[in-house]
Amino acid sequence: MDKKDLKQDKATAAVAVHKHERAKHKGAPLTKLAKGGKTNAQMLAMGRGLAKVANQKKSVRKVPKDMGKVDKNG
Repeated sequence: MDKKDLKQDKATAAVAVHKHERAKHKGAPLTKLAKGGKTNAQMLAMGRGLAKVANQKKSVRKVPKDMGKVDKNG
């Protein structure tokens, strides 16, 4: 995905969320959208360290699930 498209998508999502909050939750501060990070599901699937690496590399490439595993037979 192009960086310009991604930036535009994030801005569109923020506008929609803030429009909802202004209408339905008057007087409450607007929510700051999450920046991202490793999730519990990712940590369970690939371990805490690899989930962190996969999250950092998310925009560039995906880290394979078996990366970093030691082969005891070879």
